[in-house]
Amino acid sequence: MDDKKIKKDKEEVIADKVQEAEPEKDEKDAKIIELSDQLTRAVADYRNLERRSFEERSEAIRFANKQLIEALLPAFDTLFLAGKYTTDESVKLTIGRIVDVLKENGIEKVDTHNAQYNADTMEVVEVVDGPKEKIIEEVRPGFTVNGKLIRPAQVKVGQGERN
Repeated sequence: MDDKKIKKDKEEVIADKVQEAEPEKDEKDAKIIELSDQLTRAVADYRNLERRSFEERSEAIRFANKQLIEALLPAFDTLFLAGKYTTDESVKLTIGRIVDVLKENGIEKVDTHNAQYNADTMEVVEVVDGPKEKIIEEVRPGFTVNGKLIRPAQVKVGQGERN
């Protein structure tokens, strides 16, 4: 009988210890869940910070490109004008190369060749004889940076047929 009593006493001691440890286990489980949530939030915050930093750097680069292009526009105007009135192939090749480099960097010339007038990207400087709303001549090129207009093209537009 003593063995049974000893066994029962041991079981009771173990049950008491398990019962005593239960609240501590619950506290530790709750702490694990809390720390896990904090870690998940910290990782998400870090990823958001990385993304925002990348976007801000990209925007700063785009803004710097825009400022540089705006500063160079008068020089481009002179070169384009020279290309219009010269037969020198080296000037025309230089202009073509400049336009290619600009395109590679997200800067594009507003297309006016055989185009219809577009008030969003063009500015009329003169209305002349020719097909209505058709671009007759580009007076000054316009440019976009990453799809945003930085300067409209100045054009001569046809007025259509006279009655």
